[in-house]
Amino acid sequence: MFQFILKRLVQAVPLLIGVSIIGFAMMHLAPGGPLAVYTLNPTITAQDIARIKQVFGLDQPMYIQYFKWAYGMFTGNWGNTFFGGRPVLDVIMERVPATFILMGSGMSLAIIIGMLIGILGAVKRYSVFDYLATTGAMVALSFPTFWFGLMTIFLFSLKLGWLPSGGMFTLGGDEGILDLLMHLILPAVVLALVLVAQWSRYTRSSFLEVINQDYIRTARSKGLTGRRILLRHAFPNALAPLVTLAGIQLPWLFSGALVTETIFGWPGMGRLFVDALTMKEYPVLMGMIMITAIAVIIGNLLADVINAMIDPRLRLEK
Repeated sequence: MFQFILKRLVQAVPLLIGVSIIGFAMMHLAPGGPLAVYTLNPTITAQDIARIKQVFGLDQPMYIQYFKWAYGMFTGNWGNTFFGGRPVLDVIMERVPATFILMGSGMSLAIIIGMLIGILGAVKRYSVFDYLATTGAMVALSFPTFWFGLMTIFLFSLKLGWLPSGGMFTLGGDEGILDLLMHLILPAVVLALVLVAQWSRYTRSSFLEVINQDYIRTARSKGLTGRRILLRHAFPNALAPLVTLAGIQLPWLFSGALVTETIFGWPGMGRLFVDALTMKEYPVLMGMIMITAIAVIIGNLLADVINAMIDPRLRLEK
């Protein structure tokens, strides 16, 4: 197992290098730049622009800028923001807790609700519930996240007035747990909607495959109750593909959080990414790209390790 983990970590190095090169090149080749805001100011001369370029290091060739950034990233110096001069790592870390709260809540809702729907759909195959669950999943997968976000704000905030429309706390409030939960409900539910659809479909397929196996029929012939068969025999064997799904969903979870945080004004990494993209804050964008890539790699590695612990056959192969 240790050799497998070490091998995967070594394989992740060229992947991270590739992600950093592509991300760096795309940002610097995109139209505009961090100096665009200065060029619109008539009081700033061409000499001022050249001096600002030199301060930011943007007057050097792109490959020199990349190697300087990569060396700083490797040594723990992620640079400073162009506007404000704050350390990039501090700016990002301020937003991490809010994003983890939102992503953790959305993922937990998706796993619990999605697995329950999927298991019931497999047990009650071709029933009215199964057809309704399938239809609901198709609807959730067909509409974009921002549409669900806008509709929930319109209905539950503007029309009914039950929940706040955005932010993490009420302005001027006590910033307590209850206030946080009230602000968390809508973005967490919207983030979880598509994930619930995916989890319900994958869970249903996985359980249908397992409950049709010979050992399940043998357990039934021995007189075991349906609940015991489901919990003791079907569930552990159907779990491995679902653990893999959790790792696969991490990139979507980050992209979904980006859209959700922007719509609801949630002060997390997703909203920071949009703000940095608007201002062309290259150091912040690159820092967030690398953090996301590392999180996805670690998530998939954990999924593989858990799968190996669940299924001894995978452990032997690795």
